[in-house]
Amino acid sequence: MGNEQMAEFFTKKLSDAKIHFERALDCKHTEFDDLYPYMIEHPQFFWYKRYVAWSELLTVVKLCEELSIPWAEQFTPAQTEYIGKRVMSSTVLDCWYETNDSKETVG
Repeated sequence: MGNEQMAEFFTKKLSDAKIHFERALDCKHTEFDDLYPYMIEHPQFFWYKRYVAWSELLTVVKLCEELSIPWAEQFTPAQTEYIGKRVMSSTVLDCWYETNDSKETVG
């Protein structure tokens, strides 16, 4: 796999991880729901689902950094800062979208 192909591959994986995290934030269906359908009934499910999606996002970002593949342009400056801190805090959960008006619709 050439450098250009690898960059395209990881850019796609990064986009997928971002969408997965945003769908988890919005309490929308993700692959995680299919893996653990019995968990939907438990109150901690949505917290855990978000944690898994956040971990996936951080992992892909880390790989991009190690491979010198730019990743920050897919995120707002605030989101880039949250990712840099690596902690999924209440600020990340509450402020991932800068305002409700700028919130993207996740398909």
